[in-house]
Formats: sequence, C-alpha cells, structure tokens
Amino acid sequence: MLYDVRLELHYEYEAMVHNDRHHVRVAPLSLPGTQRVIASALSFDPRPERETSFVDFFGNQVTSIAYGDYHDHLDVRLTARVQVEEPEAAADLSPDPAALEGEIAALWSLDAASPHHFLGPSPRVALDPAITAYARSTLERAGSVAAGALALCLSIHRDFTYDPKATKVDTRPAEAFALRRGVCQDFAHVMIAGLRGLGIPAGYVSGFLRTIAPEGKPRLEGADAMHAWVRVWCGQHMGWREFDPTNAMPAGSDHIVIGYGRDYGDISPIVGVLKTSGAHKAKQSVDVIRVE
Repeated sequence: MLYDVRLELHYEYEAMVHNDRHHVRVAPLSLPGTQRVIASALSFDPRPERETSFVDFFGNQVTSIAYGDYHDHLDVRLTARVQVEEPEAAADLSPDPAALEGEIAALWSLDAASPHHFLGPSPRVALDPAITAYARSTLERAGSVAAGALALCLSIHRDFTYDPKATKVDTRPAEAFALRRGVCQDFAHVMIAGLRGLGIPAGYVSGFLRTIAPEGKPRLEGADAMHAWVRVWCGQHMGWREFDPTNAMPAGSDHIVIGYGRDYGDISPIVGVLKTSGAHKAKQSVDVIRVE
C-alpha cells in the first residue's frame, strides 16, 4: 500500500512563550521488509532558531527545535509518502509463556530490540495486580504467546468502550482499566501492563492508521488520527508481532509506524519545556490517503 500522510499539530498559547525547547517525534520510520519512507518533510511555524535531528535509543527519528524569542503559537507540519507492505500470514511458532521465560533468559543482547527492555514496569506503565489477573484469565485459554496476545487484544476491544472524554494523556493504566473506558493510548497501556505482568515482553507503537469512510459517505479531511498499538515479543522464532486492541486486529498494511518505545512517554509526538504564564490549547489534524 502506498500512502500520502499529512499531519498538523497546532499549539496556541494564552500568554507569550519564550526560551522553549522541544523534541518532536512524528516522522514515520523506514523498516526493512515492512515499511519504506519514500519522502518526508517536517516544517515549523515560527521557524526555530536552532533545529537538529538525531536517532534515539529505540531507533526513532527525533527533531530537536529551540526558540529564544517570544511567540504565541507553534505549528508542526509533516508531509510524507510511505510504502507499507501487506504482512504475510505466518504460522504460530511462538512458545507457551513458561517456555518463553527460558528463551528470554538465553538472550544476552541489550540492543534496542531486546525483549529485556520491555519486561518490567516503565514510567507510564506500572504492573497492576488487577490487570495481571485479567490478562491471566484470558491467556490461560491460549496455547501460545502469540495466540494469547491476540486473545487479550480481542478481550480489551470487547470489554472496553472507546471514549475520548473518559481519560487524559497522563491517565494511568490502572485508572483506565477501572473505568473500562479510554482511547487507543489507554488500551495499549492496559495490554502492555497485562502482558508484562505475566512475563511477556510488550512495547508501545506510535503511528498513523488509515480509516475508511462508511459505504456511501465521503471521506472527511483530517478524520484520520495518530494512533497507538502494541508489539509483543513472541519468542526467538517469531520475534516481535504487533496487535491493535482498539480495533481488535493484528496490525496490518493500514498501520504506519512512527516509532517504538516502552510506553507513550518514549514516543510522544512532542515534549519540551517553555517559559510562560498561561495555559495553551492544542489541535491535531491527520490525513492518511491511499495513493491508487
């Protein structure tokens, strides 16, 4: 699948801000055999006084921008063309959770893709007994790690209600789990917490998702969204596999990866510091258009 992606992030400040620094992670990745970025451009308004780029520990593209002068807004614009391959159906060669523990113990690598980084609690995903029990009740009916991950993905979709007003960006997994409501970030964090509680490595994926308008309805500009889903380490033979609990499905050719991390904090679209005396408003617009 070939896609054109357009993203706009708009921040409007109540009072003038200055001396701000930001790290921006919104550009899609090139992933061998899976996803290829043909072209990508990132722009800012106002234009930063300093702009540099680097790759973080998990391999994500980061643009660092800095301002000294006063300004009352910040616009981030991304345009990209991305080729995403249709994933091939693969046999389930993953072990059961007990055997997975031995496979993890035999791995000595601590590179960015090592499952060791995705086993314990992380800054935004604490291990929670209630979430672990929920995951255990689902996985005990599955014969393998991959089957269990898919079962948990489907269970979260079935048992939780998508509700953008129920949670905030800093809502903890335990809170979203108690509410049984939230958005894609919450569903991903709950799934990650449940799997890690059972000793299964799981991480956070940030990206874009192409949405398809209902039959007979026109496609709405800006109706697509930044999205989040989960990747699970399914053993040495299968490696990492990705699941989307918001949509009850394995991630496929409509999922465009921006980056990977332990949780949202590792791959949030923009983080930074600034000097100001007021609040700010934020708006997001995303278009993911298939190129025929």
